[in-house]
Order: sequence, then structure tokens, then C-alpha cells
Amino acid sequence: MVHSVELVFDQDTEATIRDIWDSLRDAGIPSQAPASRPHVTLTVAEHIDPSVDALLAVAGSFPLRCVIGAPLLFGRSQLVLTRVIVPTDALLAVHAEVYRLALPHLQPQPMANSLPGQWTPHTTLARRLHGSQLGRALRVGARPTMIEGSFVGLRRWDGNTKREFAI
Repeated sequence: MVHSVELVFDQDTEATIRDIWDSLRDAGIPSQAPASRPHVTLTVAEHIDPSVDALLAVAGSFPLRCVIGAPLLFGRSQLVLTRVIVPTDALLAVHAEVYRLALPHLQPQPMANSLPGQWTPHTTLARRLHGSQLGRALRVGARPTMIEGSFVGLRRWDGNTKREFAI
């Protein structure tokens, strides 16, 4: 399993995303509910040493405003439905700082899609979608069309133990 460092949303924004998850599930779409917590992954690797937590405690200034925008699809045969996080200068600066501080603690190396300049900020809504589900998933997952919220901090996710560690 993978380890990651992630941004976490304020309670209201998290509740809005969970409502979207529930609406997708109710529409027969394999949503994230209840498997995870809404988040935005900043960096990911096979292993992240826990000693990084103390260093990351100074990364970013929270709360950090965010705008959750349009739906975005990843994948080819089995699709992942996400919502893009509008990449502001402040968000990109937090990403770059987390990457810089975490890099020596990522083993064996960070995954390429989390590198500065290659990262697409997003929050995942549903996984393993097939073409026949796509229209319904987009109709449900795109509402509301824009969500204004904030990030309140960072967490480190240990995918092996399925535990989160607040930073």
C-alpha cells in the first residue's frame, strides 16, 4: 500500500463532499463513501517515514482557502471521477514546500504524478467507473458546480495500517 501526505478540509467542506459521495452511492455509482475521508493528496510514495511529521508541522499557513471546481476524470478503462481543486499560488506554494520537506523521507521515491509541475490538485469522488455509469456519475458528481471552502491542515496517511496521523 502507499503512504501519502494530504490536505484536509474544514468540516463544512468535508460534509459537502461526503454529501456528493452519498448522492453518487444512492445513484448506484461506486463512490468513496464510507471508505475514506475527503482530502487532497500532496505527495505519495511506497513509504513515508513518520519523522517527517515534525518537519511538516511548519508547512503552510492554515486555514487555506480553496475552490473545488469542475469534474475531472483519470484513467482509461476503469475511470476515477474527481473534482479539480483550483490551483492558486498559495496552494502550489504549500505543495512545493511539502514536497521539499518530505522528499528525504519518501521511499523509494515520490510517485511521478505528485511532483511539482506534474501534480493535478483534486479530490476523489468515485473509482472504478465504467462507460455506462459515466453520464450519471458526472451529473451527480458535478453538483454543486463550485464549492468554496478551506483546508485546515495536513495529515500523513499510512496505507498499510489504514491510519491517519494529524500533522
